[in-house]
Amino acid sequence: MGNLKNKLTRLMIGRYGIDQLYYALLGVWFVLLIANTFIRSGIISILMGAVLAGMIFRTLSRNIYKRRQENDKFMKMWNRIKAEGSLTMRRIKEIKTHRFRKCPHCKRVLRLPRRKGKHTVKCPCCHHEFELCIRL
Repeated sequence: MGNLKNKLTRLMIGRYGIDQLYYALLGVWFVLLIANTFIRSGIISILMGAVLAGMIFRTLSRNIYKRRQENDKFMKMWNRIKAEGSLTMRRIKEIKTHRFRKCPHCKRVLRLPRRKGKHTVKCPCCHHEFELCIRL
């Protein structure tokens, strides 16, 4: 068993390895696998093979700089999606007590207490005052 571990270690020297994009592709492959068990489509099978080939290619690649750039682009996109999802979940949880509105001046999302009628709001970021009308 130790001999196999040494061979794998020597194989991976100078190679990129596993990163967050690898795990995302693994998740996509797993979702396609589940979908293919129910649908049984040749197109999904081809997509599964392409995703698997991409995962293996990225893991064994010696062009570390390029793989790191790809992972950085993925992480920028993923962090935006994650932040939007987090904000949406927070909005859903706090719908009875707060309202979320954008400042018309700086476009920052403000968390405001739920009040009936018209009132003025001052943005803490740009100090712009604007009127807000909330109907309950």
